Amino acid sequence: MLTISQRMRSQPLAWRARIASLNARECGSVAIETAVSFMLMITCVLGIIGFTLMLYTYCVYQEAARNGVRYALVHGLDSSNCSGPSLGCGDPTAAHVVSAVTGFASPYAAPISGMSIQVSYPDSGGCTPPSRVIVTITYTYTPPFHVIANGIAFQVSSQGRILY
Repeated sequence: MLTISQRMRSQPLAWRARIASLNARECGSVAIETAVSFMLMITCVLGIIGFTLMLYTYCVYQEAARNGVRYALVHGLDSSNCSGPSLGCGDPTAAHVVSAVTGFASPYAAPISGMSIQVSYPDSGGCTPPSRVIVTITYTYTPPFHVIANGIAFQVSSQGRILY
Protein backbone atom coordinates (compact mmCIF):
# COMPACT_ATOMS: atom_id res chain seq x y z
CA MET A 1 0.00 0.00 0.00
CA LEU A 2 1.31 3.43 -0.98
CA THR A 3 1.42 6.39 1.39
CA ILE A 4 -0.03 9.72 0.42
CA SER A 5 3.37 11.24 -0.29
CA GLN A 6 4.27 8.27 -2.49
CA ARG A 7 1.01 8.62 -4.39
CA MET A 8 1.60 12.34 -4.87
CA ARG A 9 5.08 11.65 -6.23
CA SER A 10 3.77 9.00 -8.58
CA GLN A 11 0.90 11.15 -9.92
CA PRO A 12 1.94 14.81 -9.40
CA LEU A 13 -0.12 16.25 -12.24
CA ALA A 14 -3.36 14.56 -11.19
CA TRP A 15 -3.10 15.87 -7.62
CA ARG A 16 -2.21 19.34 -8.74
CA ALA A 17 -5.21 19.42 -11.05
CA ARG A 18 -7.49 18.20 -8.25
CA ILE A 19 -6.21 20.85 -5.78
CA ALA A 20 -6.59 23.55 -8.45
CA SER A 21 -10.19 22.49 -9.07
CA LEU A 22 -10.95 22.68 -5.34
CA ASN A 23 -9.48 26.19 -5.16
CA ALA A 24 -11.40 27.27 -8.26
CA ARG A 25 -14.72 26.53 -6.55
CA GLU A 26 -13.95 28.98 -3.73
CA CYS A 27 -12.48 31.70 -5.93
CA GLY A 28 -15.17 34.38 -5.44
CA SER A 29 -16.17 33.58 -1.85
CA VAL A 30 -13.36 35.64 -0.33
CA ALA A 31 -14.37 38.71 -2.31
CA ILE A 32 -18.02 38.34 -1.30
CA GLU A 33 -17.14 37.81 2.38
CA THR A 34 -14.88 40.87 2.33
CA ALA A 35 -17.55 43.05 0.71
CA VAL A 36 -20.21 41.99 3.21
CA SER A 37 -17.91 42.50 6.20
CA PHE A 38 -16.84 45.96 4.96
CA MET A 39 -20.47 47.00 4.50
CA LEU A 40 -21.29 45.86 8.02
CA MET A 41 -18.22 47.58 9.46
CA ILE A 42 -18.92 50.90 7.67
CA THR A 43 -22.56 50.79 8.86
CA CYS A 44 -21.39 50.33 12.45
CA VAL A 45 -18.82 53.13 12.19
CA LEU A 46 -21.33 55.57 10.69
CA GLY A 47 -23.87 54.63 13.37
CA ILE A 48 -21.33 55.33 16.11
CA ILE A 49 -20.44 58.69 14.53
CA GLY A 50 -24.12 59.67 14.22
CA PHE A 51 -24.90 58.68 17.81
CA THR A 52 -21.85 60.58 19.07
CA LEU A 53 -22.90 63.74 17.22
CA MET A 54 -26.41 63.48 18.68
CA LEU A 55 -25.03 63.00 22.19
CA TYR A 56 -22.67 65.95 21.72
CA THR A 57 -25.57 68.20 20.62
CA TYR A 58 -27.66 67.07 23.58
CA CYS A 59 -24.83 67.85 26.01
CA VAL A 60 -24.26 71.31 24.48
CA TYR A 61 -27.93 72.24 24.89
CA GLN A 62 -27.98 70.81 28.39
CA GLU A 63 -25.03 72.98 29.36
CA ALA A 64 -26.64 75.99 27.64
CA ALA A 65 -29.75 75.52 29.81
CA ARG A 66 -27.54 75.40 32.91
CA ASN A 67 -25.79 78.56 31.77
CA GLY A 68 -29.16 80.29 31.35
CA VAL A 69 -30.17 79.30 34.88
CA ARG A 70 -26.85 80.59 36.23
CA TYR A 71 -27.44 83.89 34.46
CA ALA A 72 -30.98 84.16 35.87
CA LEU A 73 -29.78 83.30 39.38
CA VAL A 74 -27.14 86.00 39.39
CA HIS A 75 -29.36 88.61 37.71
CA GLY A 76 -32.30 88.54 40.10
CA LEU A 77 -34.23 91.60 41.26
CA ASP A 78 -31.31 92.98 43.28
CA SER A 79 -29.02 93.00 40.24
CA SER A 80 -28.36 96.17 38.26
CA ASN A 81 -29.05 94.15 35.07
CA CYS A 82 -32.23 92.46 36.30
CA SER A 83 -33.84 89.68 34.32
CA GLY A 84 -37.27 88.36 35.30
CA PRO A 85 -41.00 89.02 35.53
CA SER A 86 -41.08 91.12 38.76
CA LEU A 87 -42.18 94.76 38.75
CA GLY A 88 -39.35 97.21 38.41
CA CYS A 89 -37.23 94.76 36.44
CA GLY A 90 -35.90 96.04 33.13
CA ASP A 91 -36.36 92.67 31.40
CA PRO A 92 -39.81 91.21 32.22
CA THR A 93 -39.72 88.69 29.32
CA ALA A 94 -36.31 87.28 30.38
CA ALA A 95 -34.81 88.13 26.99
CA HIS A 96 -31.39 88.49 28.63
CA VAL A 97 -31.57 84.85 29.78
CA VAL A 98 -32.53 83.73 26.27
CA SER A 99 -29.63 85.69 24.77
CA ALA A 100 -27.28 84.13 27.35
CA VAL A 101 -28.45 80.66 26.32
CA THR A 102 -28.10 81.33 22.57
CA GLY A 103 -24.76 83.03 23.12
CA PHE A 104 -23.48 79.97 24.94
CA ALA A 105 -24.82 77.41 22.44
CA SER A 106 -24.01 79.18 19.16
CA PRO A 107 -20.24 78.42 18.99
CA TYR A 108 -20.77 74.73 19.79
CA ALA A 109 -23.98 73.69 18.06
CA ALA A 110 -25.14 74.53 14.58
CA PRO A 111 -27.80 75.46 13.66
CA ILE A 112 -29.34 77.04 16.74
CA SER A 113 -32.26 78.46 14.74
CA GLY A 114 -34.36 75.37 15.49
CA MET A 115 -33.86 75.75 19.23
CA SER A 116 -36.85 76.87 21.32
CA ILE A 117 -36.10 78.41 24.73
CA GLN A 118 -38.65 78.91 27.50
CA VAL A 119 -37.79 80.70 30.75
CA SER A 120 -40.29 80.38 33.56
CA TYR A 121 -40.48 81.59 37.12
CA PRO A 122 -43.03 79.18 38.69
CA ASP A 123 -43.10 80.78 42.14
CA SER A 124 -45.29 83.79 42.87
CA GLY A 125 -42.28 85.94 43.83
CA GLY A 126 -41.07 86.30 40.24
CA CYS A 127 -37.35 86.99 40.22
CA THR A 128 -37.07 87.75 43.95
CA PRO A 129 -35.15 85.44 46.28
CA PRO A 130 -35.83 82.51 47.00
CA SER A 131 -37.96 82.02 43.85
CA ARG A 132 -37.18 79.32 41.32
CA VAL A 133 -36.25 79.74 37.67
CA ILE A 134 -36.58 77.02 35.03
CA VAL A 135 -34.93 77.16 31.60
CA THR A 136 -36.21 74.61 29.06
CA ILE A 137 -34.72 74.05 25.61
CA THR A 138 -36.58 72.06 22.96
CA TYR A 139 -34.75 71.00 19.81
CA THR A 140 -35.29 68.55 16.96
CA TYR A 141 -32.01 66.90 16.03
CA THR A 142 -31.61 65.81 12.42
CA PRO A 143 -28.93 63.13 12.05
CA PRO A 144 -26.26 63.72 9.39
CA PHE A 145 -26.90 60.40 7.64
CA HIS A 146 -30.74 60.81 7.54
CA VAL A 147 -31.52 57.41 8.97
CA ILE A 148 -34.50 58.86 10.82
CA ALA A 149 -36.70 60.94 8.52
CA ASN A 150 -38.27 63.38 11.00
CA GLY A 151 -35.31 63.70 13.35
CA ILE A 152 -35.18 63.17 17.09
CA ALA A 153 -36.92 65.68 19.34
CA PHE A 154 -35.34 66.20 22.71
CA GLN A 155 -35.95 68.56 25.58
CA VAL A 156 -33.46 69.63 28.23
CA SER A 157 -34.34 71.54 31.34
CA SER A 158 -32.48 73.08 34.24
CA GLN A 159 -33.73 74.83 37.34
CA GLY A 160 -32.35 76.72 40.31
CA ARG A 161 -33.24 79.16 43.11
CA ILE A 162 -32.49 82.86 42.95
CA LEU A 163 -30.18 83.74 45.82
CA TYR A 164 -30.00 87.52 45.68
